[in-house]
Amino acid sequence: MTEKNKDNGKKTAKRAAAYAALMLAAAVCAPAVSASGDPIAVVSNLSEFIFGMIRAVGVILLGWGIVQVGLSVQSHDPSQRSNGFLTLAGGVIITFTREILDLIVGG
Repeated sequence: MTEKNKDNGKKTAKRAAAYAALMLAAAVCAPAVSASGDPIAVVSNLSEFIFGMIRAVGVILLGWGIVQVGLSVQSHDPSQRSNGFLTLAGGVIITFTREILDLIVGG
């Protein structure tokens, strides 16, 4: 096996592990979406579930942004640092999407 194939295999394994961890976290953190006959409660539960999933993605992006900024400081790479801060800002916005929407709507 060549060195390039080993690196690709490691990247694929890391991606698969990250995907499995994300799916496990989604399964563990997902609230039960059920209601007994009330359509408004069904919509409310579905909304809670969707915003919970969006928040989970935002927290993951926040963590990844922190890692990127830390690695950029270590390697003195300004382009990686700017990408890290952009990922960090995006993670904050995605994490607090519900609160931002509530401020915009005024509810």
